[in-house]
Amino acid sequence: MSRSHQYHQPNAPDTFTEDPDSDIELDLQELGLRGSQDNGGIRRAADERSGRGGDGHIPLRNIRPGGLRASGRRTRRLGEGFQDGDNSADVEARAHRDADTEDTSESINIGDATPLLQYDAPAQSMRADLGLFGGRIHLPKFFSRSNGYTNLRDSVTGLEGETQKSGSPRSIYIGQHPPPRFPPNAISNAKYTPWSFLPRTLYNEFSFFINMYFLLVSLSQVIPQLRIGVLWTYIAPLAVVMSITLGKEAFDDIARRRRDRDANREPYTILRLRDFSKDPRRGKNSRNKARKPKKTQKRVSSTGHHRLDSIAEEEEDIGNGAAEIGTVVDEIRIKSRDIKVGDVLKLEKGQRVPADMVILKSYSTDSTATNPTIVVDDATHTQQPNLLLDSAQEASLLESAEPSTITRRSKELENSSSLGAGEAVAETFIRTDQLDGETDWKLRHASPLTQHLEPRDFTRLTIVAGKPAKQVNEFVGKVELNPKQSNPSIAHLAGSEGHQPEQHQEVLTAPLTIDNTAWANTVLASSNVVLAVVVYTGAQTRQALSTSSSRSKVGLLEFEINNLTKILCVLTLTLSAVLVGLQNFYFKAEIKWYISITRFLILFSTIIPLSLRVNLDLGKTVYAWFIERDRDMPGAVVRTSTIPEDLGRIEYLLSDKTGTLTQNEMDLRKIHVGTVSYANEAMEEVASYIRQGFSNTSSADVHQPAMLVTPSSLLSTASTSGTATRTRREIGSRIRDVVLALALCHNVTPTTEEENGHSKTAYQASSPDEIAIVRWTESVGLRVVHRDRHSIALQSVHSSRIAVRVRILDVFPFTSETKRMGIIVQFLQGTESTSSSTAEAGEIWFYQKGADTVMTTIVAANDWLDEETANMAREGLRTLVVGRRKLSSQQYTDFATSYKEASMSLQSRDANMAQVIRSHLEHNLELLGVTGVEDKLQKDVKPSLELLRNAGIKIWMLTGDKVETARCVAISSKLVSRAQHIHTITSLHTLTRTSPTAASDTLALLAANPDSTALLIDGDSLSHLLAHHRHAFISLAVLLPAVIACRCSPTQKADIALLIRAHTKKRIACIGDGGNDVSMIQAADVGVGIVGKEGRQASLAADFSITQFHHLTKLLLWHGRNSYKRSAKLAQFVIHRGLVISICQTVFSVATQFQPNALFRDWLLVGYATVYTQLPVFSLVLDRDVDEALANLYPELYKELTPGTSLSYKTFCVWLLVSIYQGILIQYLSQLLVGSATDARLLAVSFTVLIINELVMVAMSVTTWHWVMLASIAGTAAVYAGSVPFLGEYFDLAYVWSWGFVWRVAAIAAVSLVPPYVVRAVGRTLKPPSYRKVQGV
Repeated sequence: MSRSHQYHQPNAPDTFTEDPDSDIELDLQELGLRGSQDNGGIRRAADERSGRGGDGHIPLRNIRPGGLRASGRRTRRLGEGFQDGDNSADVEARAHRDADTEDTSESINIGDATPLLQYDAPAQSMRADLGLFGGRIHLPKFFSRSNGYTNLRDSVTGLEGETQKSGSPRSIYIGQHPPPRFPPNAISNAKYTPWSFLPRTLYNEFSFFINMYFLLVSLSQVIPQLRIGVLWTYIAPLAVVMSITLGKEAFDDIARRRRDRDANREPYTILRLRDFSKDPRRGKNSRNKARKPKKTQKRVSSTGHHRLDSIAEEEEDIGNGAAEIGTVVDEIRIKSRDIKVGDVLKLEKGQRVPADMVILKSYSTDSTATNPTIVVDDATHTQQPNLLLDSAQEASLLESAEPSTITRRSKELENSSSLGAGEAVAETFIRTDQLDGETDWKLRHASPLTQHLEPRDFTRLTIVAGKPAKQVNEFVGKVELNPKQSNPSIAHLAGSEGHQPEQHQEVLTAPLTIDNTAWANTVLASSNVVLAVVVYTGAQTRQALSTSSSRSKVGLLEFEINNLTKILCVLTLTLSAVLVGLQNFYFKAEIKWYISITRFLILFSTIIPLSLRVNLDLGKTVYAWFIERDRDMPGAVVRTSTIPEDLGRIEYLLSDKTGTLTQNEMDLRKIHVGTVSYANEAMEEVASYIRQGFSNTSSADVHQPAMLVTPSSLLSTASTSGTATRTRREIGSRIRDVVLALALCHNVTPTTEEENGHSKTAYQASSPDEIAIVRWTESVGLRVVHRDRHSIALQSVHSSRIAVRVRILDVFPFTSETKRMGIIVQFLQGTESTSSSTAEAGEIWFYQKGADTVMTTIVAANDWLDEETANMAREGLRTLVVGRRKLSSQQYTDFATSYKEASMSLQSRDANMAQVIRSHLEHNLELLGVTGVEDKLQKDVKPSLELLRNAGIKIWMLTGDKVETARCVAISSKLVSRAQHIHTITSLHTLTRTSPTAASDTLALLAANPDSTALLIDGDSLSHLLAHHRHAFISLAVLLPAVIACRCSPTQKADIALLIRAHTKKRIACIGDGGNDVSMIQAADVGVGIVGKEGRQASLAADFSITQFHHLTKLLLWHGRNSYKRSAKLAQFVIHRGLVISICQTVFSVATQFQPNALFRDWLLVGYATVYTQLPVFSLVLDRDVDEALANLYPELYKELTPGTSLSYKTFCVWLLVSIYQGILIQYLSQLLVGSATDARLLAVSFTVLIINELVMVAMSVTTWHWVMLASIAGTAAVYAGSVPFLGEYFDLAYVWSWGFVWRVAAIAAVSLVPPYVVRAVGRTLKPPSYRKVQGV
């Protein structure tokens, strides 16, 4: 009797060539190299890819005692112990044993347990090719090499398995150890490594002009001829700035590494599948050794008592393991980073999926078995033509089967399975909000081919998966169930005793789709245990591939300041050259001219303020704090803190519609059945029709089970309603048919949730439209009470009895490409108490619903569909067309055969499957009706859009909805005002075929009155214009007050954003709430995401996250405006601060015969830019010109900022003139009144006036006082006064405490400050700014 084993050893070494001196005959069948008809080329190709030489069978007569070594024993050395009688089978058996010793190690351990020898594979390949002919073949000696050994490194590489390319399709042999080389499953979001941190951060920082300039200045101080003052004067400020920046980068990266470490250390349970059928002598002892942790193994002599002990131990293992043959399943805990392709994971509710996986099995947690064993009756198992048989067998069975038999068999497999106390559960729910942004649960299930396998049989599975891709909603693959194999030794033994070994079955194959997968970073949501195999890890997962690194966004203010910095650099160089020229002209220079220029550049380095970027970055942090702490914007998050100023310069706003302008909360408002429409109170009439048709019982006794309803019984019910007129009977029949279709044609699953200790039924689906429709069917009397992959049960709300039971034959999910969803069901007949397995199968129906644009050509000809869908669209309703078609058993059989063949193709699978559906199902459907679903507007959308439009922002609405729906929403939301005309462009591509000038004529008509015209255009027309009239179209479109683009794909949305940016050079903002808006958000200058019904993906990808659309007005008109004005004022003050002290240095150099000597050095230079002026200047980030009420009341104030008037070349020149005036007067008057140009009294007077001048200038610039401003100015003045006694090294302290010092400082400060104040006051009086006008000041 033969014993079975479950899978081929995946890492069996290549077959050894025979001894060149031996002329033995080699039985290829005994070596497992026979070409069986059942496996065919698929198995041989898989064997060649994985490095397996067939199934590794060897003759029993060639097994010798002592030929195998236990785990951890040393392999015999080359030539040692190989006698003349040894043949290749002996060598292969020994190599097989050694290669199997470390089946669970993560890496190759080159030690005593590693085989030192391995034969080359060419002879094996030749034998495999010859094996196609079967029988005994005598191989000549020239087929084998005299030197058939490879080196140790090649041997180890062969043991690790085949290296598969990252981008190629893969075949995964479950339980294969060691697995193929695929990327590790470690998560790494760190930007730096310990070795790359400093080089990369320093490079990034010194790529800024200011930092590089000061680096050169600091390095110049190393040269004695260029040194001015002490060395730390210039080096310390740069070091502080660099330390702050590098410390922030290091802190952020360490935090990222900690998060990665926690994720990588997350424990998971895997099933370790160890196959002992290859070697029946490995028993309990060897398995126990395999569980022990690896230790460093010592080499021992291959002779003496150690060798005898080894032989004795092996003989003991043979005896102990005789009864333990097959695959042993162990549960072990490993870290997430150690998960590899081919591992089988056990996942439970709430666990994060660590890698891309294919679900093999799902079972209820109620089961008491630790490792569930599915008991499947063999007879039932073979009766599944649509699940487990190949196409030819299935077709033959379907042809000879009755319709009821066909559908009954599809249910027998489910009913024949048991899980101890629980039932077989092939489906599970996962949450994908962190992957695709959708908050609704997704239904996933195992393939029927794997669901009913025992875990130990997983080693018989081969997963064929496509190459890694980033499409999270697509997957193409297949699973192969290899036949059970007989144990080689026992098979030969049985053959010698006259028993025939068990015949091989055929390889069973089933397709794998997206419904069989669970991608990385999703979460198991249902209370099931899932067993899944890893197919992609690490960088090859959908999550990693679909995550594009967002571009580094830099605000427009940064570019403007960078341009001003370049002007200051030119000014510094020019001033230095002029002073050196004058020095050489009037005096005899004592040092070289280029040294003098360099020293002057160092002296004037304060003109280019090093602290400018630090102040601006700190200011951005304050603005972000204000946004996130705003009580009127709860939940607001700033994810990109580098661009808050751009919020105040937005000129174009691109918005999504669904979930952004609307609530994405659906409610079915209207239904039309051809001759009559129902809405509002009329829905009561619909409910009466449903109550009449679905509340039937078998007798007058209400305790008797109710009869199940089918479409035919509904028709008979309508015909027997004698009291109703014929018209009402027809309408009632139509109503019941369309409600039944809506209750069946969906992907909604009812679930029970615990809420406050009470059970609550909730609906889960990927589309809120479907949930709205199912809730409506419940409200009119037909409730979905059960839904799984195999069946749907509908309950009459009136009688609380099961009214309809159907068996699901096929489901065709809704996609953005097909824009429709279909289902094939078979109605069950009998009573509600009849089980699904015993119920009589009845009619087969195909139901479909979808957008009117695609359903128009699918349904039968009619004269009312187009008109009614247009009417609903004008009301702002989302329309769905519902149709059905009855199928005969032969029609369904033909479809099922063709559909399965198409589903098995690896090339163009989706296209082939769609073609089969179109040819067999999607034509001449009976039109049942049209539904209208309302999507309510978000809170305060109308006033928000009006405010933004008055602020000068041009608004574009980009949506995937139809033209009429978008038009209705644009009007109802006030996106288009009443005074504006809507110009509609649709089907332009079709018009150009008959009229080549149609596009040009349309643009000319649109250009006639652009100021009062809004454009409404569909996606096809938009694509045509962008392809053939790009420049003309975008030049005209950016002038329009509003543009509505319909049927836009996510790519088109991003292209429009990029096109506007490139053409206008203006700041644009994009706002959305779904995963399809991410590309548009990332392409914008400012991306705003809304946390909505579609999930958080848009919010996570955006620069700013809000919870309601109306928060956008405050984000732009209040926070954005304040951020820009504050940063502009702060930047100009920092530049002014550096210019004033540089002008003083210039005057001092002129007074000292143009010598490049420092006026203020060491602490005076450093303290001026930090301790003595930093807080007052930085406190300007709290200034505001108007309050929030005025900003909302007068949105025109926002329009003034978009040209960048707060920081322009004009304002820069004004501040430059003020700085020159004040610097010259302060230094010149100080030298004049003190009477000396080099005295310590001069330093005391000029430096004190500098500090007072800066503090008073800050006070003069404040528009609205804040207590922090007062405290910073008063505190800084006190700090300076308190530090003067410690400045005796620079000041004449005796002079400082005299009245002469006081009156000189007061006089110079008055001359420096009063004229600028007077000029500013006169200017405000003659031409007051806008904020003073609205304040009435």
